[in-house]
Amino acid sequence: MFGLVLVAVSLGLSNFAASIGIGMGPVDARTRLRVGVIFGLFETGMPILGLLLGRSLASTLGQAAHWIGAALLIATGGYAVIQAIRGPAHEGDAAQAGTPTGQRTGRLLVTGLALSIDNLAVGFALASFHVSFAVAAIVIGVISVGMALVGLELGNRISTRAGDRGELIGGLVLIGVGAALASGVI
Repeated sequence: MFGLVLVAVSLGLSNFAASIGIGMGPVDARTRLRVGVIFGLFETGMPILGLLLGRSLASTLGQAAHWIGAALLIATGGYAVIQAIRGPAHEGDAAQAGTPTGQRTGRLLVTGLALSIDNLAVGFALASFHVSFAVAAIVIGVISVGMALVGLELGNRISTRAGDRGELIGGLVLIGVGAALASGVI
């Protein structure tokens, strides 16, 4: 069980880091819920999916999973940076989309996928822990959601001090997480 918790924490670290970046923008309760649910589902589902799909998919994806995830995160962060640079003239875009905080569900889905795509291979390691799928899913999901929510709060507190530069800094954090993922640091 201790090994499973360590795996869950290591999987949740990328969510924590990305959530800091997301939290740099305005975050309301609805956004917190969406981030928690989306990140939790992806972080829980990908290792389980990896275990179910078999070793052939993991060996096919191999290192490409790191690169795909990193590229998606860098692109998402780049988009946030561009939006921040474009400034207040385009802030109405988020309100028109029905998300007052600017964190559209589509962007959160891409981020969640990018953070968890390399976790397919983790599913094979789960078999060696001799725990049920349900226990693994619950432990990974709870830890992932918890770390994402803590990251959102930390990002929000940093944003309060950063002022108007919060979204720009958040985008740069996502780019940094993508670069760290590509380099194998996380």
